[in-house]
Amino acid sequence: MTLKVLLVAMILEYITGWIVAILGNSVKTESGHLDSRISWKGLLKKGLALAVVLLGAMLDKAIGQQAAFRTMAVWFYIANEGLSVLENLALAGVPFPREIKNALEQLREKNDEPPDHGKDEIRVVRDTTNE
Repeated sequence: MTLKVLLVAMILEYITGWIVAILGNSVKTESGHLDSRISWKGLLKKGLALAVVLLGAMLDKAIGQQAAFRTMAVWFYIANEGLSVLENLALAGVPFPREIKNALEQLREKNDEPPDHGKDEIRVVRDTTNE
């Protein structure tokens, strides 16, 4: 069910982003209007987010977890997409309950605490043992 919620949130975010751009209120373009490059970039980011969810599911399976990593990733992206929908609503001039924004912010913060207590960076180290 959470994956369906994520997919709906992603669709809503994409649609509300288009609406904001149609209204000429986009903060992602100089003109405030639609830009196909920005639109494609948004779709690609959503695809990459789904790749993280897939990776989480594979990690769960590899270590015998019951969907812990997948669930964490899904809720993180639900919160991000939900906050983005609310930002789009604000740009379109549509009011929304502050409590919804607060709940999404708390959800994002809860699921965005890396185990190394603040280091978001992943370093790729090249294996030179076979060179």
